[in-house]
This record gives sequence, C-alpha cells and structure tokens, in this order.
Amino acid sequence: MLWLLVCAVPTAQADGILARRADAELTQDGQLSLSTRFQTKLSSSLNDALAQGVTLTFRLEFELTRPRSTAYYLNLKEWFEPHASLTFKLSYQSLTSRYRVTIGSFSNYYRSLSEAMGALGSIQDWRVLQSGALDPRNPGSVAGRVRLVLDISELPKPFQLNALGSGEWSLSSNWTSITMKEAS
Repeated sequence: MLWLLVCAVPTAQADGILARRADAELTQDGQLSLSTRFQTKLSSSLNDALAQGVTLTFRLEFELTRPRSTAYYLNLKEWFEPHASLTFKLSYQSLTSRYRVTIGSFSNYYRSLSEAMGALGSIQDWRVLQSGALDPRNPGSVAGRVRLVLDISELPKPFQLNALGSGEWSLSSNWTSITMKEAS
C-alpha cells in the first residue's frame, strides 16, 4: 500500500508550478529587489487551449510578511490583496510556430514551449514596494513570500466555465518564502 502511494505522488505533482528561486535584496532607498524563477508544467487541457490560440495569463504575486507593522498596513491598504503583482501572458503564434511571453509591454519569442515555460515567473531585480517602505539598515528584519498562479479570470468565458469544473485548469505554486541576500 505504501509503495502505491509513493509511486502515485510523482504523477500527481507532474502538472503544476514549483518555485526554484526566490531571492530578495534590500536596496539603499528602502525598496525590495526581488528575483524569482519557477518551473511550470501545463496540463493537457491547458496545452490544448494554448494550441487553439488561447492566451494564458499568469500572475507573480508578492506579499510582505515582516516587519509586521508595515505588512499589516499594506494588508489594509490593498484590502488583503498581494502587495505587488506582475502579469505574464503566454500565447502560441501558429503562423510562426513560436511561443510568446509578454510582461507588460515587453514581449519575447521562444521556439519551444519548454523555453517559454522557463520564462514564466522568471524575473530579475523586480522592485516591489515604494521607496522608503523599509529600513535599509535592517535587512534581517524583512521577510516575504511569492507565488505564481494561473489567472482564470483572464480566460475567455467558455474556458472559465471549464476551469470552474475541472482541477486541470487550476494551476498555482505554493507560497514560497523569499531568501534575503546581503547587499552587494
């Protein structure tokens, strides 16, 4: 029985998002510079939707957890929404047989789905929070967490209905604590 459970775990976790890196550095002006990397695997339903021209929207979310007073203030200010978020859009261009990942107005094209998936949630030196939000002299007191999630609300309406009834359309990483690096 135990052997069956051990064998079933890798297949159950085959589709999903796994955090590979979540580092942060406190800047001199009191901002947090965040660098992340995620490993993402799409389910067959999401692969099919992507091949049919559906754009998949992912949100990289950041929440400050310490210092408590600042985190509490941000929770009230943002009505318990993430303290910062960044949108990644993944689409397939059938005419060129390439995948496109868009972050804001910046787009990059990839020859394979695996290359494009590597770009989802990968960011370097993303400045979260406003200048002066944190004390730059005390980086040890800062903590936060990040996650990457498929934003089902951005799907076309028929696909949203499919997503509500199926676990294959629910794609999210767990909240991952950031690792504070020393300022260089």
